[in-house]
Amino acid sequence: MMGSDKKIKCGVVGVGYLGQHHARIYQALPTAELVGVYDLDVERAEKIAKKNKCQHFRSLEELGESCDAISVAVPTDEHCSVAIPLLQLGCHLLIEKPLCSGIEEAERILSAAKEANTIVQVGHIEHFNPVMDFLEEAVNDPKYITADRLAPFNKRGTEVGVVLDLMIHDIGVILELVKSPVEKVESIGVSVLSSTEDIANARIQFKNGCVANINTSRVSRKKVREIRVFQANAYLSLDFMNQKGHLLRKEELKLKKEAIPIAKGEPLMLELTSFVNCVASYAEPKVGASLGKSALEIAILITEQIQAMENLAERR
Repeated sequence: MMGSDKKIKCGVVGVGYLGQHHARIYQALPTAELVGVYDLDVERAEKIAKKNKCQHFRSLEELGESCDAISVAVPTDEHCSVAIPLLQLGCHLLIEKPLCSGIEEAERILSAAKEANTIVQVGHIEHFNPVMDFLEEAVNDPKYITADRLAPFNKRGTEVGVVLDLMIHDIGVILELVKSPVEKVESIGVSVLSSTEDIANARIQFKNGCVANINTSRVSRKKVREIRVFQANAYLSLDFMNQKGHLLRKEELKLKKEAIPIAKGEPLMLELTSFVNCVASYAEPKVGASLGKSALEIAILITEQIQAMENLAERR
């Protein structure tokens, strides 16, 4: 265990749209010291390093040798090739979601982390949204869940389909709330602007009888991140984006509507604070590699079902 007064030396690999915010937050955290950043785009890395008053490293290995903990914020298909050498150097990692693009790669990351005795946290950021705190307290026996996640098209993230890009957020949240093995998955999807699915729907049936219906699109004209949970004693409707919601509770033969008091906070700040604290105390992260792998397995199954449907349509 590291001393409680020692700052955790942190770094960021990949300082694009998301990685730049990791650097900003590490620089601001009183428990962390932002040592430096690394990116294949040298000009971009130098700019972010200068902005955050840290070092721009010329190689991944040099960054790894200088840090206790590192955020991996590169494209999904590069996660494994970046994570493995950093784990072998003894770095604790926060790997942005999804953990990687395949189960075999996930196994390699898990194996490398176990061998190096290092922590791997997966960046399922909604688990650190204050909305999730309320859900974890209020949801005890969910029967039916609907989740809607819509976003305008952005070329960033299209190295994977919308299931691995966006739906995986809701898959992770739902797995954590239901806490039951998945029994059946049925999926459909449509490609619109990219070579993979841009709109997807998945119906997940759990062994305990709960059913979840997830709608996701990255070609929407508006942004939506909402979840609704139905259980015997209540109906919850929450908005992850605006951090608000309401609860309908059964009182005799009536439903009483209550606004949910949610203390707003920046989820990424909360996520990185938790990661740094886990590294400092060598504690199991809230979203460890095992949950990240479980969400990835379901996401890949959904993706495969969509691809099979598209292949069948092409043969007709």
